[in-house]
Amino acid sequence: MSDQPPPQQPGWAGQPQPPYGQPPFQPQPKGAGAGKIIGIGCAGLLGLAIVIGVAAAVTGSNSSDSVTSTPASHAASSNASSVGKKASPAKKKPQEARTGDTITVTGMENGSKLDVTVVKIADPGKPADEYTTADSGNRFVGVQFKLANTGSAVYSDSPSNGAQITDTKGQQFQTTFADITAGPSMSTAVKLRPGATALGWIVFQVPKGSKLATVQFTMDSGFADQTGEWKIS
Repeated sequence: MSDQPPPQQPGWAGQPQPPYGQPPFQPQPKGAGAGKIIGIGCAGLLGLAIVIGVAAAVTGSNSSDSVTSTPASHAASSNASSVGKKASPAKKKPQEARTGDTITVTGMENGSKLDVTVVKIADPGKPADEYTTADSGNRFVGVQFKLANTGSAVYSDSPSNGAQITDTKGQQFQTTFADITAGPSMSTAVKLRPGATALGWIVFQVPKGSKLATVQFTMDSGFADQTGEWKIS
C-alpha cells in the first residue's frame, strides 16, 4: 500500500482544501460584515435622534411665555451731551413697575411692539350714567392705559381683550363694557401706525371686598408670549 495522502478535493468557490489532517476551510458568511455595518448605522441614527430631540427642547424653551414687571429705561437728558457740563445721574427706576411706569411688550408678528403705560387707576370707578351699574356685590375699577407703537408693524387690536386685574388672593378679573366718569374709554378697535399713540380707560368688575395686587397687559388680545405687569400700590 502507498503512504501517499489522498488527493485534495476542490473547496468552495475554487478554494483548495487544507493539507490532510487539518480542519476544512470555513468561508465567512456573506452577511457578517453587513451586520456590523448595520449595527453601527443604527447607533449613529440613535445618537442623531437624541441630538435633534435636545435641540428641539432648547428651541421650545425659548418660545415660552414670559411676564415682565421691569419698567422701560429712558434715554438720559439731552443736557448730558453738552460740552463742559456733567451728565446728571439717571433717575433710578423701581424694580417693579407701578402706576405711571412704562413697560415694553412685543406681539407675535415681526415688528409688533408697544410701550404700554398704566397712567392712572380709579378704584372705585364711578359709572358715567345712571343706567350703568356693577353687578351686585361688585365695584367698577378703571385703569387708564397709554399705548405707543414703537415697532415697525401697524398695531391693530382690541386692547381690552389683553388686559386683566389680579387681587391679593390670586383671583383674576377680566374687563367689562362700561364707561366711568374718570374719562373716555379706550376704543374697542385701535389701529396705530408706527409712532402713533392711544389713550383711554379700560374698566373691570371686581368684588367689593377684593384688594387689588397687579394689572397686566398682553398684545394680540392676550395671546402674545410676553405680558407686562404693574404692581398696584
